[in-house]
Amino acid sequence: MSNLRLINPDVEFLRYRRRMEIAGVIAALLFLVLFSRFVWLQLVQYDHYHALAENNRISLVPAPPSRGVVYDRQNMVLAHNFAAYTLEITPAKAGRLEDTIERLAQVVTIEPGDRKRFKKLLAESKNFESIPIRNMLSEEEAARFAVNRFRFPGVEVKARQFRQYPFGDGFAHVVGYIGRIGEKDAQRLEESGLAPNYKGTDHIGKLGIEATYEPWLHGRTGIEKVETDSGGRAVRVLSRTAPVAGFNLYLHLDARLQQVAEKVFGDYRGALVALDPRNGGVLALVSKPGFDPNLFVDGIDTATWKELNESLDRPLINRALRGVYPPGSTIKPFMGLAGVELGVRKPGDTIADPGYFTLSGSSHRYRDWKKDGHGMVDLKRSITISCDTYYYGLAHQMGIERMAGYLGHFGFGRRTGVDLDGELAGLMPTPAWKTKRFKQPWWPGETVVAGIGQGYVLATPMQLAVATMALANDGVVYKPQLLRAWKDPASGKVSYAAPQIVDRIRITPEYLRLVKEAMIDVTRPGGTASAAGANAPYLFAGKTGTAQVVGIKQGARYVESQVHARHRDHALFIAFAPADDPKIVVAVMVENGGHGGSTAAPIARKVVDYWLLGKLPTIYAPEEAADEAIPDEVEDSGPAGSESRVVVPEEIVE
Repeated sequence: MSNLRLINPDVEFLRYRRRMEIAGVIAALLFLVLFSRFVWLQLVQYDHYHALAENNRISLVPAPPSRGVVYDRQNMVLAHNFAAYTLEITPAKAGRLEDTIERLAQVVTIEPGDRKRFKKLLAESKNFESIPIRNMLSEEEAARFAVNRFRFPGVEVKARQFRQYPFGDGFAHVVGYIGRIGEKDAQRLEESGLAPNYKGTDHIGKLGIEATYEPWLHGRTGIEKVETDSGGRAVRVLSRTAPVAGFNLYLHLDARLQQVAEKVFGDYRGALVALDPRNGGVLALVSKPGFDPNLFVDGIDTATWKELNESLDRPLINRALRGVYPPGSTIKPFMGLAGVELGVRKPGDTIADPGYFTLSGSSHRYRDWKKDGHGMVDLKRSITISCDTYYYGLAHQMGIERMAGYLGHFGFGRRTGVDLDGELAGLMPTPAWKTKRFKQPWWPGETVVAGIGQGYVLATPMQLAVATMALANDGVVYKPQLLRAWKDPASGKVSYAAPQIVDRIRITPEYLRLVKEAMIDVTRPGGTASAAGANAPYLFAGKTGTAQVVGIKQGARYVESQVHARHRDHALFIAFAPADDPKIVVAVMVENGGHGGSTAAPIARKVVDYWLLGKLPTIYAPEEAADEAIPDEVEDSGPAGSESRVVVPEEIVE
């Protein structure tokens, strides 16, 4: 009995009640926590979680806009869109993607590049969006897949828009091309706040007009609200904001004039720029050789890219804007004006040309192109016969700083501002520039050779065209521009780009008349371009130029046949016509072409003949005039009757 413990019912009841009270408090606290959380989620955070729930249920799918079309001045299509079949996979419906792709490859050709692009797009897309695995299917491939369609859930053939450039390589540097949006493009869009407008868009302008006017051509992206189920599959479209197509652009460029210039250039390398001196419109911009922009639209293959990038002919360089060359004797009309306007010489002043020029105290001879000299030469004759000796002495008298200051008014040493990216400023040197660049003093002999457009002086063909426009316009300089008009597809409104005057150079009329007469005489018997100007039914004013590519020793003679083809002189020619009422300005630069009068001038003559007389060589025109024409804002005349030195940016310090 002593081992038995007596249980007190009252004590046990108190213990039980205490445990129940503690459990009740804990339960109450837990309930309070749950209730507080419920209040937080359902009341305080209602908007946030409602939005998340809606996002799970509703997805925003971008609807890319149609890119604007680019036309020339005669409404011929230069860049447009076309529809083609694409084979697309919707990941949410396709099951195991790798298996699906392997089986698809047995029906249609799928290259490694297609797979790589698909994986990249897959990482950037939602699983209910269709992603192209193969672009531009042929009719046969589309039909072959249609027969096997039942075997591939989540795979379908769709029609998508692609960009095409009907004229190919002849317009690559001016019209440009679009390419796939890369990391740098995406970063630039993010920084500019334009990224949302590019949702669903794979391409962006990379070069030329396509790049300059990218925001205008792209348009505005639309949005579809799509309801999805728990598996991320689209159930229905709730609402849709239609995309707005990009602006259609109309250029000053004339496609047939561009083709004429391409044709008469032949196999030469070089550039040609033709301007309308009445408004600065770019009528033609040729860079030879070119490349086919269609190769870049959907990604260029490695072998082709390597071939283009490593070619000695450098087809990817826009020589009209980025090729900088010694202007040679084409600088002489501007030097002549500088001499008389700055009071260094009078128009009637003559010099005796023995065939060379020497600096006082020096035995070095700066030779004229004519060994025995030209005799007595004044300003007018110096331009007509292109007397080097006259300009050696003039440059020495004037000094490099005054020379640079005056020629700067004509655009030498500065960008023209044409509406294309990547233009270089050329170079109009000064002692300060040389000290900064080379840490060396300026020597008098460098001024002498600068007087004939050699030495450090460099200019682009576009700069030469703009400078020539200033002569043709009696000192009025327009900003060169390609864009002539644009059309808003939403409103149908056509707007016109106003000409922009960037300078009015004060030139004494008597001096300007004298220089123009000399340039007309250049194309007449006795002038350096007499053959090119023969029988012209209009007043043809021009100036030849020959720019040295490699130096020759003192006393040695330059024999073209004994010089490597890529070391021969460049040939240049500037012109405007009709000289009494200019309607076209042309600047031609032929790399290693020899003499301006025999190579560059005939090219310019044929281009001007077409523009003024309608003389049209047989050329291929892939597109006739578009149905959708725009009215002229002003009367705008078109054609009658209807290893060479290309300096890239790293090589020049501005």
